[in-house]
Amino acid sequence: MKERLTITLLELMFAKSAAQIRLEHEHLSKLDSIGGDGDHGTAMLRAFEMLEKSKPAADATALNVWLKDAGWRVLDVDGGASTAILGTFIAGMGDAEVGLSWDCPQMAASLRAGLTALEKQTKARRADKTMMDALVPAVEAFCEAASVGREISEAMQEAEAAAVKGADSTKDMIARYGRAKFLGEKTRGSPDAGATSVALLFRGFSMGLSLGKEE
Repeated sequence: MKERLTITLLELMFAKSAAQIRLEHEHLSKLDSIGGDGDHGTAMLRAFEMLEKSKPAADATALNVWLKDAGWRVLDVDGGASTAILGTFIAGMGDAEVGLSWDCPQMAASLRAGLTALEKQTKARRADKTMMDALVPAVEAFCEAASVGREISEAMQEAEAAAVKGADSTKDMIARYGRAKFLGEKTRGSPDAGATSVALLFRGFSMGLSLGKEE
């Protein structure tokens, strides 16, 4: 039987992502202190815990409706640009109206919709040393895996690997956005905190899907 994403699985994915951020939030803030305010980990922890606590309304059976609601809840978190990016991406995933449960191509459509919504809100692109350096390759990897018939959990593992690789690549980049852009070469040598958060998001998503398969 083909794997399908359900609300129960999505709740598990959010919970596992929040757990990853909870484990690493101090490290994220340390990375952010190099060129930012040093509060990225704290802000992302609030945002991910909001995702973790978001529960679908009793009559909300459509995944896209819940994603939109969850994304707007994150947008209400006072966390600056990073939480705004996360909230926009999650809410944007809800732009894909693809039914009550999703197969891998439908999940790919949702992730692509989230990225499209985000690209309308930010000028940041790959190689700018931002969250986009992990998010774009992760979405591309998932969509590529979906196009060749991978199951959702397999595609998410590939997305996670791409996000981790993308986040790691930011070590050699110079920041072009936020306060860090004024530091120039001083921002080279450490990974971007936002990109690292995205890698943790996809790691949590992958863990949640794997755990869901075992239950």
